[in-house]
Amino acid sequence: MTDTTLADLALEVRAKNAGPFWLTLEAFMSDDAGYRVADALITPETVAALYHVEAGTLQIFRIPQLRVVKVSMPRPTPQGSLHDRDMHAGQHHIPLAELPVPRGRA
Repeated sequence: MTDTTLADLALEVRAKNAGPFWLTLEAFMSDDAGYRVADALITPETVAALYHVEAGTLQIFRIPQLRVVKVSMPRPTPQGSLHDRDMHAGQHHIPLAELPVPRGRA
């Protein structure tokens, strides 16, 4: 049996540009129970560990009415720079989507 991930509970987990120096991760949850799980799991410490960034650089927006948790953070490299491997920041959602949900919380 595989472990449940955040993506299993979500309508969508995605990443996108938030300007050339920032990216945003978004977890759109399908119901209130899923939102409560995402709200508890998506912490500055968890995101910092997943993305190897300083927790103090993160901005987390919780929107319970829409069942969305958004995280904005500095891009690892500026958009379009020589070492940018994801121009639109569309692949950065994967670590968050694969975040395991502790048993009994799903």
